[in-house]
Amino acid sequence: MEQKTWQSTPADEGVRLDVYVARMLSVSRTYAQDLIKKGLVRVQDNMGKANCRLEDGQCITVSFSPPAVLSAEPENIPLHILYEDAHIIVVNKARGMVVHPAPGNPSGTLVNALLYHCGGELSGINGVIRPGIVHRLDKDTSGVMVVAKTDPAHRGLAAQIKAHTAHRTYWALVHGNIAEERGTIEAPIGRHPKDRIKMAVTFKGGREATTHFHVLQRYGEYTWLACRLETGRTHQIRVHLAYIRHPVVNDPVYGYKRDDFPIQGQVLHSRCLDFVHPVTGEPMHVEAPPAADFSACLERIRTHS
Repeated sequence: MEQKTWQSTPADEGVRLDVYVARMLSVSRTYAQDLIKKGLVRVQDNMGKANCRLEDGQCITVSFSPPAVLSAEPENIPLHILYEDAHIIVVNKARGMVVHPAPGNPSGTLVNALLYHCGGELSGINGVIRPGIVHRLDKDTSGVMVVAKTDPAHRGLAAQIKAHTAHRTYWALVHGNIAEERGTIEAPIGRHPKDRIKMAVTFKGGREATTHFHVLQRYGEYTWLACRLETGRTHQIRVHLAYIRHPVVNDPVYGYKRDDFPIQGQVLHSRCLDFVHPVTGEPMHVEAPPAADFSACLERIRTHS
């Protein structure tokens, strides 16, 4: 059992104890609440309560078990492969699939499937948990992803993403009728100041983030967009669209209450990826057809508009 101790600052005044613990340990709020329920969180030597509000200068002590060491094993999981050669593999990631093992998702991930399909031949730059992973998609975002089989391919792809020369375009169904035909959202993104598991537009400590969008179709109370990432911050499209008051439909974190749409999670799909092959130099354009659930959402609003 490990133990960590902090002293609250004026900036922490009024913050709930469970929110504070989640932020300081970089864990979910649910995990923090579980620690508190088990009596493992103390404030000024008193048993903590999840909803208690912190004051300046208080001593918070947390006891917790260190996370188990994760490993990634090959698993025979079907993959939708869009392109493959000796250097890279491009897949259409299924909605609901986690990209790599993490606490709470130790198996059944895209990495497990890739290790089986590629016989373990993936770039080792990102270690044993994220072999070959150059960029990621959220669990409930489907669509195109490129993965590196070799270290030189990994370095080449990573350089293109860093230089913003690899272009990722997403389809999103959002709330509201966006007036402009096209636009650009430029707003820095960082950790939410009060909820560690969320991201937010923040002009204090946020990192530069740019999203371009154009309208594909309007459906009264909803708009179908194509969004192109210039930068690649965590949850960027979801945060930016919520920031301009057009959140992605069914987004459980940044959206409105759940609508009656035939889909699990946000209506967001990584539609296409444009990049230069990191070994051959050939221009590549790869498209991922949307899954049936995304198409069903569009059909629903066409029918009800």
